[in-house]
Amino acid sequence: QVQLVESGGGLVQAGGSLRLSCAASVRTFRWYAMGWFRQVLGKEREFVAAISWNAGNTDYADSVKGRFTISRDNAKNAVYVEMNSLKPEDTAVYYCAANRYGGASSRQDDYDNWGQGTQVTVSS
Repeated sequence: QVQLVESGGGLVQAGGSLRLSCAASVRTFRWYAMGWFRQVLGKEREFVAAISWNAGNTDYADSVKGRFTISRDNAKNAVYVEMNSLKPEDTAVYYCAANRYGGASSRQDDYDNWGQGTQVTVSS
């Protein structure tokens, strides 16, 4: 079981930037592909970005391509998402997820460990 803790959320104006971090409490972090998902209250959770175990592959939702960048530091057991040019529609709770032995998947069902989420609010 992997414990994931997200941080870095907050309130930002449209056009601004935030960097979310996710810390994983597992020694074998390098075995896990990682993903970011987001959810607006009353709506389904949706894929944001994913990264393979060695950062060789990444995937992004069309809505964030060119604005968000996912990265990881296996030495620090951490994954990040740099969010630029934020829009009000990016407002959501952002979740970090871990996918053991998997690839950079956009499918929620491929992830077996989830964090508690961090709120991102973008004001217009």
